[in-house]
Formats: sequence, structure tokens, C-alpha cells
Amino acid sequence: MATDGKITWQRRHLLGLEGLSRQEIETILDLAASMRAVNNREIKKVPTLRGKTVINLFYENSTRTRTSFELAGKRMSADVINFSVAASSAKKGETLLDTVANLQAMTPDVVVIRHSESGAPMFLTQHLHAAVINAGDGRHEHPTQALLDFLTIRDHLPHLGRDSCEGLTVAICGDVLHSRVARSNAIGLRTLGANVRFIGPSTLMPSRAEEVYGVKVFNDMGAGLAGADVVIMLRLQLERMEGAYVPSVREYFKFWGLNQKRLAMAAPHAIVMHPGPMNRGVEIASDVADNPERAVIFEQVANGLAVRMAVLYLLCGGGPRKDELPPAV
Repeated sequence: MATDGKITWQRRHLLGLEGLSRQEIETILDLAASMRAVNNREIKKVPTLRGKTVINLFYENSTRTRTSFELAGKRMSADVINFSVAASSAKKGETLLDTVANLQAMTPDVVVIRHSESGAPMFLTQHLHAAVINAGDGRHEHPTQALLDFLTIRDHLPHLGRDSCEGLTVAICGDVLHSRVARSNAIGLRTLGANVRFIGPSTLMPSRAEEVYGVKVFNDMGAGLAGADVVIMLRLQLERMEGAYVPSVREYFKFWGLNQKRLAMAAPHAIVMHPGPMNRGVEIASDVADNPERAVIFEQVANGLAVRMAVLYLLCGGGPRKDELPPAV
């Protein structure tokens, strides 16, 4: 996507990773790696998006993602507005379409939306002139979470004995059925050439997963983790469950939680990831989550800021010149 020393970006919105090429994903990751230099400076602010307006529209509770988008915009000098839906007119019966009409009157440049209904970001694109970023919609996708996961994995490729994601084995474990993170990761990792496994109980596995996502499905942790280079644990999303998907959280950890014994089944160099927030003792043991040699969970958080800075930059300005970027770190 680089031409004559420039990084070009053609897409108006980021609604998901489905349909993005490997080159597009790598463009975002390359730019995010450069953006990390801003976050390592003494004065962590650049004028890149001065005069641009970013609206964070979150219909679901979020701490990491909303704060990350807010900080990403502010680091680049954008005007950032956080819409607190719990205190907004939506709680008084205002429809999403009415909210969009009011947002349009504010002439934003970018709207970042998280919504419980799949397809809500796409709906916004049909009624807004602004660029739209999907910060998680229903059971559909969460593209920036997957992108920060890819950046974290790429950072550790030398440790994993590789120079690319081609042929890498990534095990995504747990509540796959309710996880938009799992979907975005599976789609993007496959695009980057990785081999993806879904591991979990059959009650928490989407139907036809192998056919739809091109993954291998395992209902046994030992078999699924064998030889895995990367282990991504998913949060058990009890708030999305209607009915008894698992007997109890204690039983879930007994059979599906990641402890040291199960981690030993993966490759000796395997790294452990988690999108957060972690439920210690439910999907992951504390001694695994806090293992400095294997867990890279807090690196994911740091990379999330850089990825969201990169995405905001690309959607606001179409991409910078290479010689305008800070050096990659």
C-alpha cells in the first residue's frame, strides 16, 4: 500500500477484519509500531489530528476500549467527546437513528461505536458522513482488539522462532460462542497465514465453526493446546448467556481454565494472551496470568493505544508520509 514514499489508505470505515487484505492489516500494524514512539516520549502529544472531532458512542460498559480510544485521540490532539449512553437520551427512549441524526449535527470526523446489536456500526455508515470505527458489536467483530493482539504477537515472533505469522499455531480458548474477539482474531490470523484453533466446550462453540472460520475445533484442552505457539484465553461472558451453558464457574475452571499444567501442553515458547478483563480462577489461573516469561497481557493493553492511534490517523487523514512518522520502536 506504499507508493512513492507514502502510505495510502482507501477504506472509509473499520467495521471488521473480514475483507481486509494481509497488506491492509500489515499497514495498520506498521503504523501502530511507529505510533508507539509518541507514547514513549516525555511529552506524549503530537498535533496530528488537531481540528478533528472524535465521538466515542458506547452503548455497552467498557473501560479499556473506551479509555484507549479517548487517549488515542487526545494524544494526537483531536477533540474527543465521550457519549455516556447510561445518562443520555437513549435511556429515555431515543432511537439509534435519532441519536445518529443528533451526532451528524455535530459534524464529527470519526464516530467510535460499541453496541450490543450486531450490525450497529454498519447502520451508522448509512446515516453519517463521518468515518465509523467498530469498537465491538454484538457477537460480530471487535477489529481493534484483534489488531492489538496481532501487534503483540508480531513483537514476539523472534521469541517464537519465526519472522512472520505464516504457519503460526494460535489456540483461542473458552467462550468462543459469545466472543466477537474470537471472530476477529480468527478472520485476521487466517489472513496473515496462521493456523487457528478454537478450544472449548461444545455448548460454547459456534455451529459450523470449522467451515465458517477455517479453524480446527477441539473440545479437549490437552489436544487443542498441543504444540500451540500462542494461547488466547477468552472471558466467560456470563452476561450474554441465556440458559445454562456451563454447570458452574468452578466446573468451568476445572475443565477449561488455563493453569500451569495445561500451559505445559503447549509449545515451550508459547505466550499467553487475554483480551481482558480477566476472571482469575475462572478462565485463567493467577500464576499463569502473572508469569512474566509467558503472559503478555499488559503488553496487549499498551499496544491497544498504538493501534487505535493508527486507525484514527488512517481514517481521519488517509495516512501519513513515511518521513513524517516517528521511528518504530
